[in-house]
Amino acid sequence: MTENWKSSADAPEMGGRQYHIQCAPGDVAPYVFLPGDPGRADLIAATWDERRFVAGNREHRTFTGATGGAPVSVTSTGMGGPSTAIAVEELLRVGADTFIRLGTCGVIQKDIACGDLIVNTAAVRHDGASNLYVEDRYPASADHEVTLALIEACEELDLAYHVGLTCSTGSFHCGQGRPGYRGYRQSFFENIVEDMRRARVLNFEMEAATLFTMSNLYGFRSGCLCVAVANRVTDEMLSVPLEPAMAACNRAVQILCGRDAKKRAAGKKHWTPRLG
Repeated sequence: MTENWKSSADAPEMGGRQYHIQCAPGDVAPYVFLPGDPGRADLIAATWDERRFVAGNREHRTFTGATGGAPVSVTSTGMGGPSTAIAVEELLRVGADTFIRLGTCGVIQKDIACGDLIVNTAAVRHDGASNLYVEDRYPASADHEVTLALIEACEELDLAYHVGLTCSTGSFHCGQGRPGYRGYRQSFFENIVEDMRRARVLNFEMEAATLFTMSNLYGFRSGCLCVAVANRVTDEMLSVPLEPAMAACNRAVQILCGRDAKKRAAGKKHWTPRLG
């Protein structure tokens, strides 16, 4: 059955719900996980103490629930910066304020094994979408509180992890130095793996730069944790479990939720170790 609705073209909604993610105020928690794959939204929500399905439309699939007493949601972004930007824009409009990208990546440092976790502190902006928000010299950096919570979660759970830069690309194939169809190549991307490796970039993925750039422009918090499924230096790609990454993100949100409560109680804007 077709739903009748009318909306502003500048701020599109459908009956009070955001046009793409189909969520309304009250549907999502302040803390939101952002996987790319819609199927991973179901897997992530299944790890929580409680959950409810909120909406599914296009590449965006949303659940809301709680983990260890912390309110949390998950919304899949689809692959790449453009669909990530849409999801983030609309999630902010319905009450989200802290985001953790949770996904997979290919690493470009020889000593990082498939299955290791990567906590990204900032991103090289090859995503394409972030350039439509601000000039390309503007940095794409993660929030320090979210990053610290992710590191602490990995430590608590005794997980193998690495901390550093990512390169977010707008293309999985040519944008990450892979040959295109029928071996298509251009000189400007043939050396990207080696160039990024020398610059101490840890990994390739496709969404963090968009998320980090928007978070700094709009004044919200974001971080990124990815599990390595490929190593471009050793030419290895494996199927690896996502459970460690999901556990780390759940624990990070619990840490953040507790620290945010302490900030409110103390009347502080930023958490420091002195708050406990």
